[in-house]
Amino acid sequence: MEVLLDTRRQRKLLILYLFIGTVAAQCSKPEAGENMVLTEESLLKNDFPESSEVTLECSNGYEKASGSGIMNCIDNKWTEPDLNCKKKDCGFPKAEPHMEFNISQGTLFGSVVTVTCEEGYQISGSSYKHCLPRGWFGKASCNIVTCSKPTEVENGEHSWKSDIKPEYQQTIHFTCKAGYTMLGNQTIQCTKTGKYDSEPPQCIATTVTARSSTNISTLKQGHRIRSSEETNTTPSTSKKEQNIETLNVNKDKGHAAVIISVVVVTIVLCLVAFFLNKFLMRRKGSYDTGEDLKPELLQFQSL
Repeated sequence: MEVLLDTRRQRKLLILYLFIGTVAAQCSKPEAGENMVLTEESLLKNDFPESSEVTLECSNGYEKASGSGIMNCIDNKWTEPDLNCKKKDCGFPKAEPHMEFNISQGTLFGSVVTVTCEEGYQISGSSYKHCLPRGWFGKASCNIVTCSKPTEVENGEHSWKSDIKPEYQQTIHFTCKAGYTMLGNQTIQCTKTGKYDSEPPQCIATTVTARSSTNISTLKQGHRIRSSEETNTTPSTSKKEQNIETLNVNKDKGHAAVIISVVVVTIVLCLVAFFLNKFLMRRKGSYDTGEDLKPELLQFQSL
């Protein structure tokens, strides 16, 4: 009876030893290295006993440079992986017509390039392309710049007859009807900004234009005359002041001439009056004394 008990005890100890040995001879779940991940087959495993094997692969956006990626469980430890991964190269992006790229950041996984268009073209879509695991992401195209249709000119015509909009560097020509003169540029051109380089011209009646030109010329001449007078004015005495002084001098001279004339006339009148009075007195004296009578008349006077 005692022998049977010892045998059972020995069996239990043996089973316990085998169980403990089995548990001890197993690796923990492996950890991937930098830019590496376990393969899908390795991820599905739950137990990693002694001498078991797992495989690593490069993570998304990277590719194998060297090594196999195999790891083994030896003495409850995983061997070091020999896999080396590098970034994928998206290469130079495919350019659409009239498209340009700025690849200063490179073309490796994670890089971003700037998309631009040639002069006279505008980008449609994304202005960036991103290097992802499957290649460049970001779609864009370059479309030519257009301007609005030219407006109709009163009393004139333009050369654009198409239903589509004028494109970059296309030129519109204008003409005026008979009897009208063009005011402005004869041609306008569509620029890279989507606007014309100048406003459309105007067609003005020729008579009105001539009259306006005459008025403008007259105004300019008047302006030049006034400017000349202002320029010739000295700091001490203006031309207006000089004219006033001249008038005052002439006025004083006129007054002096009048006074002299009055004095002369007065003297002449006085002399005339004096001699006339003397003549009259002389005539009167001869009648009273009879000194001027003839001798033959004196004998009749004595009777």
